[in-house]
Amino acid sequence: MKTNIGISEKNRKAVSDQLGKLLADEFVLYTKTRNAHWNIEGPDFHAMHIFFEGQYQQLDEVMDSVAERIRKIGHYAPATLAQLLQLTHLTEQSDRKNDSQGFLKELLEDHESIIEFIRGNINPFDEEFKDAGTSDFITGLMQTHEEMAWMIRAHFR
Repeated sequence: MKTNIGISEKNRKAVSDQLGKLLADEFVLYTKTRNAHWNIEGPDFHAMHIFFEGQYQQLDEVMDSVAERIRKIGHYAPATLAQLLQLTHLTEQSDRKNDSQGFLKELLEDHESIIEFIRGNINPFDEEFKDAGTSDFITGLMQTHEEMAWMIRAHFR
């Protein structure tokens, strides 16, 4: 059945395309956070193992909500690794040691990149594409990433 939610197909497609990029970024960040959880080494192993687990669990919920938002506005979420790697703004891997400082620095940079991407879409979603619902939705996601970044940043103080 046709999606009839008061937003033109052209605008829903434009929003969906941007949400697909966000989903790709979330997926890459989730995978990198899982990597940190699995491969952390050092004297703070246990605490960091638990910390990264909490972070990837949050990201799992975020990914699901982004994919569901794409579906709610009448489009299909990108769902193959090839699609996600093509759409992401993030780098998949880096050259760092498997210690907490290396993982935390890389993950913080990715959260901040996602925050900037989201911030750049809040007003266009609402004003240009007439989708206040998605604008509000990503504002909440931005706040989630700001909190997660704060939790990471606190390790450097």
